Amino acid sequence: MKLSRRGRKLFILVIALLVSGLYARYPGLFSSSGGRSVALQQSAITTAYRARKSNIQVSGEGVVSRVLPDDRQGIRHQKFILHLSSGQSLLVAHNIDLAPRIPHLKKGDRISFTGEYEWNPKGGVLHWTHKDPHGRHASGRLKRGNQVYQ
Repeated sequence: MKLSRRGRKLFILVIALLVSGLYARYPGLFSSSGGRSVALQQSAITTAYRARKSNIQVSGEGVVSRVLPDDRQGIRHQKFILHLSSGQSLLVAHNIDLAPRIPHLKKGDRISFTGEYEWNPKGGVLHWTHKDPHGRHASGRLKRGNQVYQ
């Protein structure tokens, strides 16, 4: 089937829109880092922190600087603090009622993440590091080595 020049342009536009829609819905589909460098991803966190923005889907990686006791009141969360390459600290609140905990987590472990950023004066909180059982929220995840926790 031969398309006119205008038809080819329209076809390319439709494909680009489909791919960008898939990328927006499933950022990790095209690469392990969602197609962006870690520095670019973490600059979004720094920007959100400086602007006091919340409810932002973010990705990045950091090094565990402190492992905190689990939150066992209500919904249980594994909690720890990541130190990002930007110098910012990020509290991770990983829901262990919906996702497996990271076993034997310790200071110095490198963790990559996708989740929702919430501003606070200490650097922010990352949550939604799991799949939404109702399918209404973007899925998040934590990854240590080759193991994904979601």
